[in-house]
Amino acid sequence: MDLFHRARVVRLRSHHDKYLTADEDEEHVCQDRNGASRNARWTVEIVDGPAPVLRLKSCYGRYLTASNDPFLLGVTGRKVLQTVPSRLDSSVEWEPIHDGVQVKLKTRYGHFLRGNGGLPPWRNSITHDIPHRTATQDWILWDVDVVDILPSPSSSPAAPYLPVEHDGASEPPKPANMSPKLSKMENVIR
Repeated sequence: MDLFHRARVVRLRSHHDKYLTADEDEEHVCQDRNGASRNARWTVEIVDGPAPVLRLKSCYGRYLTASNDPFLLGVTGRKVLQTVPSRLDSSVEWEPIHDGVQVKLKTRYGHFLRGNGGLPPWRNSITHDIPHRTATQDWILWDVDVVDILPSPSSSPAAPYLPVEHDGASEPPKPANMSPKLSKMENVIR
């Protein structure tokens, strides 16, 4: 969770070196090699609660959702979509699990976000499932590229210098963020 804690926007790169991408139809997701596309950017929302989970929102303002719809009839993988649910529930929540430098994203029901490979219709598809074969174990691993970070709560912007008119008889005002050392140097110059 540390990786996502200060992240505002991320890109997720699959084992196939392709990025999780929001499709332009604003419903489907897929994999694409173009990580520079705005469709590959996902806004991170941390969900407070007993388990560390997050929501990922596409550039279309829709959540990455683990649906119950089968990807193909008779196959175990289920569709992953972009949705705007009427109520934010566990279908849009993903638990990040570190696996070395990579991450697995797990649903509440133990399924993992998976970038599929192979022949169409599997190629470039995204499903959620429990990997049963050792050949597809790595397909649930994702590299996370942090694109934008949240500002640190301890860092505050410097106080702006606003000139104030004075009558000339008194010393001109000093900006609020000026160091005492600088102020002494100013007196030497005069």
